Amino acid sequence: MDIQVVKVNNDEKEILQNLLELYCYEWSQYNKLDVNQFGSYEFAVLDCWTEKNHYPFFIKVDGKLAGFVLIDKDFAVRKDCDFAMSEFFVMHKYRTAGVGKYAAETIFDMLHGKWEIMCHPKNIISIYFWNKIIDEYTNGKFELIKSCQEVVYQEGTFADFFFFET
Repeated sequence: MDIQVVKVNNDEKEILQNLLELYCYEWSQYNKLDVNQFGSYEFAVLDCWTEKNHYPFFIKVDGKLAGFVLIDKDFAVRKDCDFAMSEFFVMHKYRTAGVGKYAAETIFDMLHGKWEIMCHPKNIISIYFWNKIIDEYTNGKFELIKSCQEVVYQEGTFADFFFFET
């Protein structure tokens, strides 16, 4: 299996938008968002090519799209961080095959510094994934803040945060 993390080009904006629809659909079980009158989710991240300090990547497996990673510097809690994992999505077909682990570690190897990763506590799979990946990557040198009172999701749940350095 050939896994790649590749930068999204400006002319691939529509491809990312299509993947964002899948991501938003999956996320709706946690954030309880509805589609708009056109039957799609509104996701305002598609200017990440023109905004400073935004880094969009596709995850590909054997040349096929398998997900995406969006990194930025829009920190929710600690302003002294260098990178925030804005969105991380691996399609179901590629989960439990090491694709997410490879993608996360590749991103961490590419972008060295202090990281902030926010998770919805009801997304138990995500919490487990990030706890395992970050613990292994940092040899246990990370901080997890559960139910951070500073950040609340739209449906009223307090966010969990991982902080670590690569």
